[in-house]
Amino acid sequence: MDSEKVVRAMARWWQTVSQEDGDQNSRDPMNYDLLQEGVGRTSKSRQYLAALIICLGAVAAGTALAWTSPVFPQITPNNSTAGNSTANATSSTSSSSDILLTKSQETWVGSLLAAGALFGALPSGFIADTIGRRYTAMVMDVPFILAWISISFGQSVGWLYVGRFLIGISTGSFCVVAPMYISEIAETSIRGSLGTLFQLLLTIGILFVYVVGAVVSWTTLSTLCLFIPILLLVGLIFLPETPVYLLKRGDRTKATSSLKWLWGNYCDTNSAIQVIQHDLDKSSGDASIMDLFSNRASRNGLVISVLLMVFQQFSGINAVIFYTNQIFVSAGSTLDPSICSIIVGVVQVVMTLASSLLIDKSGRKILLVASSAIMTVCLAMLGAYFTIKANGGAASIGWLPLLCVVFFIVSFSVGYGPIPWMMMGELFLPDVKGTAVSLTVMVNWVCVFVVTWCFGSLQSFGDDVPFWFFSGWMAVATVYVVISLQETKGKSASQIQSWLSGR
Repeated sequence: MDSEKVVRAMARWWQTVSQEDGDQNSRDPMNYDLLQEGVGRTSKSRQYLAALIICLGAVAAGTALAWTSPVFPQITPNNSTAGNSTANATSSTSSSSDILLTKSQETWVGSLLAAGALFGALPSGFIADTIGRRYTAMVMDVPFILAWISISFGQSVGWLYVGRFLIGISTGSFCVVAPMYISEIAETSIRGSLGTLFQLLLTIGILFVYVVGAVVSWTTLSTLCLFIPILLLVGLIFLPETPVYLLKRGDRTKATSSLKWLWGNYCDTNSAIQVIQHDLDKSSGDASIMDLFSNRASRNGLVISVLLMVFQQFSGINAVIFYTNQIFVSAGSTLDPSICSIIVGVVQVVMTLASSLLIDKSGRKILLVASSAIMTVCLAMLGAYFTIKANGGAASIGWLPLLCVVFFIVSFSVGYGPIPWMMMGELFLPDVKGTAVSLTVMVNWVCVFVVTWCFGSLQSFGDDVPFWFFSGWMAVATVYVVISLQETKGKSASQIQSWLSGR
């Protein structure tokens, strides 16, 4: 930029700030837009960087979710019959631990994560509205670190209980904070793809556990998982707070600085700030929980967000992830169950990445409909397989469970995996977002707990019963989205609120 343009630009800036209402901090030349208003350009690289850093919390959550799959065969008395090469390969290292789980203890270790997530999700929205999204992420990363220390170095089942509960607290909290943070830093044009990063990195965490857990002992795996939340804490030190939160707190100067860090020095911050301020002006400051239910748009947004989360969990995805090895053992798969788990993890990562590329092109609604419809068929086929197997058949179609689970993961990963998390950040204005997201995530984890706890109970009626049950839920989900959901791709917050208000 030549010197004449700089002089003209500085003159306009002084004219603008002279009209401000006495805020001396707003006259910082570092916050001035270097290009003329309306012709600025943005950089997306730091938005992706910031989203990737905070989504290291999703990686940590993924490792926690998948941890039981390779670990349970190593710490249950009947691991020798599980068909898991991990148990054999690491028997010498795992034998140094006195921990062996009964069936009841195994159920509690699997379920305590979801119980902890309820306690983590519920206050996180309030905390995020009080101290900010970034500081909340830093505070709630601490239980992650303490949890893995407890799991890695504890010498009793009690330490596993403590660790799984603590790790649940952080997992539930990051399910609230990370989508909030991402939705508040993203430009509209990449809001969808950034929103899918949470689910993408969660699947990477799952794959990490499947791969590493196949070749190392469960204590070594747990120790390696500890480094992820430590790296997250270091990364959070360098991130800015979201401009939405800062502007909500009346700090226009820091909001402008945050935008420049995230969108680049040549972004048109005046226009961006005006858009954010317009959305904030439409809200009522820090709304109460009653405001969430009394406002039609907020209420409808909550209903949609909660139902999408219910459908996500009653697809049976977490039951499949928690018990991947056991499903393939029960099916009598000809492949080693740990290899099947790795195949499932790779497919999940690849297809979630594909979803991040598709979501801002094809839209949310079509991906949700396709996702639930295909999952309905895959789950029904799994149910049919186990029904046939129970009657003495299925010997010639032992490949079918792997095929069905792979297609199930594919369809989940492009639709119901990432989209409910991303839409949760789209559907609410800043005044109710913290409360709404907390309630939505709380419902999600209630469903995780119910599905995980009930999976074994449903199996007691037959290995086919859980899959018929989940298939029915996916059929209902397909009908609901077709009838009730509108496309939000490319729509501003005001346009989405108008739809939710029925205007």
